[in-house]
Amino acid sequence: MAFFGKFSNVARVPGCTGFFILVLYNMNSSFFPEVNITEMNAAWKGGRFEELYDMLVRPLHEELYRRQTFDFLDDLTWGQQLLLTGDYLHMQVGQGGFIQFIQNGYVGLLPDIITQLYRLGAPEMAQTLDDVLKVYVLNREQLDATTSVEEFAKLYDEFREFEGLEERYKSLAEATIQLLLKYAVEHQDEFVKPAPAV
Repeated sequence: MAFFGKFSNVARVPGCTGFFILVLYNMNSSFFPEVNITEMNAAWKGGRFEELYDMLVRPLHEELYRRQTFDFLDDLTWGQQLLLTGDYLHMQVGQGGFIQFIQNGYVGLLPDIITQLYRLGAPEMAQTLDDVLKVYVLNREQLDATTSVEEFAKLYDEFREFEGLEERYKSLAEATIQLLLKYAVEHQDEFVKPAPAV
């Protein structure tokens, strides 16, 4: 899958024991949704993390839906990319685990997500997803195959190693999201532009 656009710098990220992964240096984001900064800061200070998360991720989903192409990622900062692609990951894993995430064709997002998690300072989550990627690569042909409903269901019995990885992922998800929100609040200019005063 071609999710990588103009990101072509390949390097090994310190602390990463798995694959060579892409290091993203896109500082030329051209999409910054307008957000009320006072409300954003109040949501963070008030511990209203779901509200803040929605405030940041919803405009990204809306713009992606409008454009209908993952080339949109090229117009985002690495933090915005992590917010958007991480939300896809979270939704898919929450509904049907890593097997659903892979079968629905999103596995190409993992290398960038792993890189961005290391950059964020979330090595445990990055390593968990690196382990998912390893299982995928070792079983790529079977996991990429088009499946019937019955064959899809059987994948859960055949790849029990994903169960432990899903538990690890879920145990780290809340803290990772809060770390990303903290980064967004501290680096607002990488995520949003202030909404005009009314």
